[in-house]
Amino acid sequence: MTASKRLSIKRLVAGLACAGALVAATGQAQAAATLVINNVNGPGVGFNDPTPALPVGGNSGTTLGEQRFIAFGHALNLWGATLNSNQPIIINAQFSALTCTATAAVLGSAGATSVFRDFANAPKAATWYPYALANKISGAYLGTLNAPQISANFNVNLGQSNCLTGTFFYWGLDGNHGTHIDFVAVLQHELAHALGFVTFTNGNTGVQFGGSPSIWDHFLFGTTASKLWKDMTDAERAASAISGDKLVWTGANVNGAVPFVLRPSIAALSISGPAAGAAAGIYAVGEAIFGTALGNPPVSSQIMPVVDQPNGTGLACLALSAINRLAVRGNIGLVNRGTCADTVKVKNLQDAGAIAVLVADNVVDLPPPGLVGTDATITIPSVLISQADGITIKSRLGTRSRTASGVVGSLGFAGNQYAGADALGRALMFAPNPFQSGSSVSHWSPSMRPNQLMEPSINADLTQSVIPPFDLTFRLLQDIGW
Repeated sequence: MTASKRLSIKRLVAGLACAGALVAATGQAQAAATLVINNVNGPGVGFNDPTPALPVGGNSGTTLGEQRFIAFGHALNLWGATLNSNQPIIINAQFSALTCTATAAVLGSAGATSVFRDFANAPKAATWYPYALANKISGAYLGTLNAPQISANFNVNLGQSNCLTGTFFYWGLDGNHGTHIDFVAVLQHELAHALGFVTFTNGNTGVQFGGSPSIWDHFLFGTTASKLWKDMTDAERAASAISGDKLVWTGANVNGAVPFVLRPSIAALSISGPAAGAAAGIYAVGEAIFGTALGNPPVSSQIMPVVDQPNGTGLACLALSAINRLAVRGNIGLVNRGTCADTVKVKNLQDAGAIAVLVADNVVDLPPPGLVGTDATITIPSVLISQADGITIKSRLGTRSRTASGVVGSLGFAGNQYAGADALGRALMFAPNPFQSGSSVSHWSPSMRPNQLMEPSINADLTQSVIPPFDLTFRLLQDIGW
């Protein structure tokens, strides 16, 4: 017996997709699997935009709409060469206006249009599988023949005024996106969700969709309860979704690939010195994606906090005052997160002479996810430390002088634990507190290094690969049945 349910598209990384219009054109990419694009944009919009465009990065399109279509097809070619299914994967795709501000924007979304359980050849009973995967496993087209299994929607206004102003999708196929956003990588991310890189269980409440677990829940493990998600109570799942570094993936394909993909050491802050007291020890940190990368030998100096500024204690959103410049010069500066961008804080401390920066988180988030942003003029290392660790370190700085604290920080790498895995080598999932709708649980932890495609934010240093030695995405899809 086959059971199925329709799904509305969930906001995963970046937004909620709307229903499409009539099919206007079709394209396909074929290899180990056949993926078909149904262009559901109307005339003159999205894929049909006639605005002239110059070929770029291997994309030969001469209109904006044509370049979008070619880039979409290129991403499908990459997936088609990776997946294996004898059933076509049909995607309704469009561009439309999505949520935007001048400094942030929904890039796009994609999701399965239906889920199925208890179909022919299903490996797990009473378990939901996304449409395309269910078709692959059953060897037949479930539901209505040639109905789309995936719905995808992307932001038509990106880069325009009040929509992440000045930052556009890059339509080239070569990954040379510079300061813009690689559309191919964004599309690969969203298609991975639609193919199954997602749970259909409500992470906020712990309630299973239709009373059954997702195939995802057979591999998601909470180390606090020592249970798989499929075996937890609703309350245990809800607690696990906000457990920080206590949520891991147990699939053999992923964890077998961890040593070949993730860096075999974690970024760390070592605290010592005559005034360190109870704060002495080693702390996990989140690395910045801008500025100088951490390395060995580590960067070492005394830690000095930024104190009162016109815009608040420790924020460093304005150029530092004379007393703060004196304090951080030649030292590691400590600031609080919030109000302005991470890059603004770090640049202000760099301009004041700091040799490195610690940013104390303003929310509970374990492990610390790192600092984001782009500023090519930043040349010093910086890291995010947890809210609790920030409080601990600040407690030892109360007896400092204007130029010395007696608390020494050393920033570098420590141990032999993989960056983005737990001590047992299991890949960490994204479980921040508070819960982030559309992002929590169904992404990797941002602590992974190198950055991975399925982290909750698209990072500028991604390749377009979804397999080792660059990426773990396809290994997870293999765990669930691809």
